[in-house]
Amino acid sequence: MSEHPETPKGALGYQFRDTGLLLQALTHRSRGTPNNERLEFLGDALLNFVIGEAVFSARPGAAEGDLSRLRSAIVREDTLAIVARRIGLGEVLRLGPGELKSGGFRRDSTLADALEAVLGAVLCDGGFDAAREACLQLFAPELAALPQSVAPKDAKTRLQEHLQGSGRPLPDYSLVEESGPPHRRRFRVRCRLKDGDLETWGEDLGRKPAEQSAAGAMLVLLGAAGAVPATPATTDNNASASAGPTMGDAAGAGERNA
Repeated sequence: MSEHPETPKGALGYQFRDTGLLLQALTHRSRGTPNNERLEFLGDALLNFVIGEAVFSARPGAAEGDLSRLRSAIVREDTLAIVARRIGLGEVLRLGPGELKSGGFRRDSTLADALEAVLGAVLCDGGFDAAREACLQLFAPELAALPQSVAPKDAKTRLQEHLQGSGRPLPDYSLVEESGPPHRRRFRVRCRLKDGDLETWGEDLGRKPAEQSAAGAMLVLLGAAGAVPATPATTDNNASASAGPTMGDAAGAGERNA
């Protein structure tokens, strides 16, 4: 990547004045310092507020719990990774040799973190109004597809009711792995049925959401998923395959192939 990257204005609707901020936002910690972790922290807070405000305005009659679930359906790793792929963000990331070799530019967590960092950089460079507009433009398809209602029961509750209705024991949830920086800890949880060999896994930015993901995966495995849960299920081998146009305005797409 060039040390003076062009702004992905077509994707963001924003032209950077300080291109160093954009460069930092695209720099993974494996590349050294300065990297995008601080900007990611800022972008995460920004995105939660902007999407929360948009959901609040779009659903004036929704209760607080429903608003939280609607926001979480958008502000989550897999959705952020989809948006990042849609604008070709993986093509312009600056990764260390090891991360580059392991395919980090395709990893959901890396893409989601970088997207938040870019939004944090817009906030630092252009202020709140510019950052808010960039968020709304990037997530316009997801906001347009916002459901009118939210499932009243989460995946863990529905799994418990399904098992009890079949006279089966309740599942066991156990923490398998915890990783990531302090402000964005990732939790991997296993859901295991005590009367069989069935196991599923869930991963998210909190233990409770990870348990919900694992429970949702178990419902799918049992053929009892019903309505799509508010927290989408993830299994051990689940991966997003969404792709989109590349971000042609950002320089350095050839670095990955160097």
